[in-house]
Amino acid sequence: MDNESTDQPFTNQLIGESSPYLLQHAHNPVDWYPWGDAAFEKAVKENKLVLISIGYSACHWCHVMEHESFEDVATAKFMNEHFICIKVDREERPDIDQVYMNAVQLMSGQGGWPLNCFTLPDGRPVYGGTYFPNERWNNVLYQLNDIYQKEPQQFLEYASRLTEGINQSELVKMNPEVQVFSLDDLKEIVTTWKTTFDTVEGGPGRVPKFPLPNNWEFLLSYYHLTKDETILTQIILTLNKMAYGGIYDQLGGGFARYSTDGEWKVPHFEKMLYDNAQLVTLYSEAYTLTKDPLYKQVVEDTLAWIKRDMTSNEGTFFSALDADSEGVEGKYYIWTKKEIDELLNDKSSLFCEYFRIDKEALWEEDCNILLRKESDEIIAKRYHITVEELQNTIASCKEILLNERGKRIAPGLDDKQLTSWNALMIKGYTDAYKVFGDKEYLDAAIKCADCISHNILKKDGSLNRNYKNGKATINGYLEDYSFMIEALIALYQNTFDDQYLMNAKALADYVILHFYDAKSGMFFFTSDLDKPLIARKMEVHDNVIPASNSSLAKGIYLLGIYFDIQEFKTIAKQQLTNIKKGMKSYPSGHSNWAILMTYLIEPFHEIVITGKNADAIRQELNTYFIPNKIVAGGVRKSDMPMLVGRHSEEETQIFVCVNNACQLPVKTVAEALNLIKQ
Repeated sequence: MDNESTDQPFTNQLIGESSPYLLQHAHNPVDWYPWGDAAFEKAVKENKLVLISIGYSACHWCHVMEHESFEDVATAKFMNEHFICIKVDREERPDIDQVYMNAVQLMSGQGGWPLNCFTLPDGRPVYGGTYFPNERWNNVLYQLNDIYQKEPQQFLEYASRLTEGINQSELVKMNPEVQVFSLDDLKEIVTTWKTTFDTVEGGPGRVPKFPLPNNWEFLLSYYHLTKDETILTQIILTLNKMAYGGIYDQLGGGFARYSTDGEWKVPHFEKMLYDNAQLVTLYSEAYTLTKDPLYKQVVEDTLAWIKRDMTSNEGTFFSALDADSEGVEGKYYIWTKKEIDELLNDKSSLFCEYFRIDKEALWEEDCNILLRKESDEIIAKRYHITVEELQNTIASCKEILLNERGKRIAPGLDDKQLTSWNALMIKGYTDAYKVFGDKEYLDAAIKCADCISHNILKKDGSLNRNYKNGKATINGYLEDYSFMIEALIALYQNTFDDQYLMNAKALADYVILHFYDAKSGMFFFTSDLDKPLIARKMEVHDNVIPASNSSLAKGIYLLGIYFDIQEFKTIAKQQLTNIKKGMKSYPSGHSNWAILMTYLIEPFHEIVITGKNADAIRQELNTYFIPNKIVAGGVRKSDMPMLVGRHSEEETQIFVCVNNACQLPVKTVAEALNLIKQ
């Protein structure tokens, strides 16, 4: 959105912001303020309640409420007269979102976006909810103002109790017991989890359906350890159904945020960087196990979309595409049969059969959401052509429709570049390179990592959160560090460049200094250098992205192995010990913790590859699915603890170790695999 206010009847305090979401509201008649001292000082001076309204640029219902209420002059007039109104981009400021989402959930038992929370002038919440239709919104505004004017003590007492509840909720206590983690622990967790699977359509047995890639990433590791065929069946079912469904952009690649139904058919059409980064990792890992060409195609097409639509000139990645175009959700992605017939002519019949046009794909007003139901082999046989002929025809048809779609008004792009989400994408690209060996993928990962190192990493070793127009802003949160640590480890494992590990360790040292809570053994979401909110929260439950605590625990545990730092390993084990008790009752919310547990269950293989052919051996090893491993190596001598004394000028050697106990070195991947299987 343009920052200029020319020809706009209203312009508010958001006009100087860089967030696309905040700029969407810069010309509302509501006198919005960005989060900051100015708004709260004005609230204190004028003794007014504060409205903290939180959303994000790709949020459909955020747009609806803006149009119904925040663009309504009469509604805005009442808001401006009786409230101080603050707009927050939840993606820029997840710390604020955590606090007030927690407040609304405690008040109402539910949450979501847009999130609208009313507070006292000091920021303590008194009332909140999500989307309000205009009439109800005006009633809420009137009633809250009336109570505050006549009985302010009622709000003061409630705010004190609620703020205490926010500070107490989700607290993690130090568990002093010495824990031994076993495969039986994981089996107990998964046994509970199995009862929640949708064994017909895949995924979780609830609606809406979210991809939750970290869930399936753990279950892949679990299958590797247990050879539980029911788990593999569920993983394959889920990945196939998602890849065939309307949640996947069958023309352009990439997944929508979630499916509104139980069949992965009708997506909430917004496309988020964080989902797709993790799904690239998931489908790449699944390909290593299954060698299913469908998974390779999903990765290739999704990364083609990332390159085409979501990558800045500097190599960083944009945040999201809106669900709406021209004010209509999904309009950019849907097709009538008439449109397809006119574009494809004699190829239309095959294309329509392939993507179930006017059959299962039919949605609203004669429009179709492209989806699949059958494999290429089945359709090729029906049409008496080879699979290759079918795929070539479908590819040419997709190109025609994709070019035509490019002429439509595209959904809005959220072009801010968030450190944590970029780190997920670095890891996604690196994992795709690991599996498929395409150098372009590694180059994209390195280019983004270099940009972060040069422009977002500060001289004191800290990270900024946000990057846009060459400017880095907002002090980083725990997820920015934890995901970046994991991304740098992945880059090291696929380049054997020691500097990536050194950079990851530097970030870990900084996090322990500024985020660690020795009392609980966990990490706060915000740095001790940040201006305090009404509560300092910890993020422990994995969701659409892994919890920052679980991500950090994984990262510092691996760094503890690489650098032989016992403190790092001890901290990670204590974090998992603190969390372990709740894992069985909420498996899907602890999947990343469960991945850490697989690291702590032997055998966890430490594989060291040294010598002139180290890179080639690493690439060959990467074609095998071995999730319970850590890899180190290099062509030259290194002072890295795992590599000291293991380099030979004459030959390439592979060391397979468990808990620092190594077997005699071997020379081939086949020999190494035999040692790993023992």
